[in-house]
Amino acid sequence: MGKMRKIFLLPAVCMMALSLVSCKDMDNEQVLVSQESSETENTAAVLPETEEEDSAQELQTEVTASGELTVGTQMQRGFINDNTLHTEEYGDIHFSSYIPESYDGSEPYALFITLPGWEGLYFQGVGANMGEDFGTEAPKYNDKMIVLSTQLDDWGENSANMTIALTEYFLSHYNIDPEKVYLHGMSGGGETGSLVMGMRPELYTAYLMTSSQWDGDLEVLAQARTPVYMAIGEDDSYYGSSSLKEAYAELREFYLEEGLSEEEIENLIVLDLKEQEYFSEAGYSDQHAGGLAFAHDEAIMGWLFGEHEEAFA
Repeated sequence: MGKMRKIFLLPAVCMMALSLVSCKDMDNEQVLVSQESSETENTAAVLPETEEEDSAQELQTEVTASGELTVGTQMQRGFINDNTLHTEEYGDIHFSSYIPESYDGSEPYALFITLPGWEGLYFQGVGANMGEDFGTEAPKYNDKMIVLSTQLDDWGENSANMTIALTEYFLSHYNIDPEKVYLHGMSGGGETGSLVMGMRPELYTAYLMTSSQWDGDLEVLAQARTPVYMAIGEDDSYYGSSSLKEAYAELREFYLEEGLSEEEIENLIVLDLKEQEYFSEAGYSDQHAGGLAFAHDEAIMGWLFGEHEEAFA
């Protein structure tokens, strides 16, 4: 699919990340990124709300001993930009990262990966992904969570494989709680995320899909029973809503055939169709661009980061 994704970008509040430590065993110090000590004072606090982006700052960097990961040298909105995971099979995987200063590898942290839309892809320029607020809003829900915002090459199978490879890298190189691994995809990133759900859904605790269409294998997802939340405008100007309606109905049928109750199915799949009023209240006349407002919806983001877990308790 070679069509352009028209995604408009918004600034938002974020937390400043001043350390990137990759190791379950701190003695290895495979990756360490830090600023000068004079720049690290009071950096654990949430930044005051502002529309100004953080200026790029030079960082001291090291590359992993194996050469697998090159750490970026810019900071934007509290994230280190243009980290690059080098893989033989899929090439270079670019992403921005937020790692809480409190992370030292001694206890498991949650992991959240967000897949931005067309305007956040790597060819759009380093840091273009940081125009979406899903990554910067995430730390508000869990202060012990590593957040990655990708800059992939497309919204197809190759990028789905890249997403899986990046997830597996962090699961193996960081102390991650496997019961708290969350995935999100916006617009074209949502298509990529749906492919991931049709390939390796068992890697993830839950998947949030916003303003997109479903391209992945629903039967594979149904077998894994990974909870999925689909949010979109009823009249999304790019995708419409029929694709997600059809995916929801088909997935629901799979679960009925497996003997799940209505309550169990409701805990596994949510289809949230928004009318124009929802987007107008958020300042958007276009429902597709208005999908960026989902990042600030506490009910939707709260579901991803825990409310769905309470349903299974």
